[in-house]
Amino acid sequence: MSLFEALTAQESAAYWLALVSVLSFFGTLVIIPWVVVRIPADYFAGHKRPAKKRTYERSPVAMVCVALVKNVFGALLVMLGLIMLVTPGQGVLTMIVGILIMNFPGKFALERWLVSRGPTLALINAIRQRRGRPPLRLEREIGS
Repeated sequence: MSLFEALTAQESAAYWLALVSVLSFFGTLVIIPWVVVRIPADYFAGHKRPAKKRTYERSPVAMVCVALVKNVFGALLVMLGLIMLVTPGQGVLTMIVGILIMNFPGKFALERWLVSRGPTLALINAIRQRRGRPPLRLEREIGS
């Protein structure tokens, strides 16, 4: 069975896949820049994540709810990023933003490693520059 025959047999699934691809492409065009400009410029400058006060830490129920929503949304972005590696969209950048949103052990080291690779930092800083934000600083740039 050829690919065309398989798609014809599953026409409804093919339409849904195309719709999800188009929506995720345009959704990431809005969401990614919005998240990227909100990252503090010195977020990756140290060995540990900068401390941040959260107003919801007083209530354990609120903490669990926020963590659940963040992790589900982050995992969704990572999955969409994986799909966008083979369909139109900003796959790698979408996966990075999904990882930035989620909470898991070793996350900060993974974030720093991903952001420091190849053209990713240049793309992030180009988005930040267009929005009038300073570029992200990595640890190796502190002494410079």
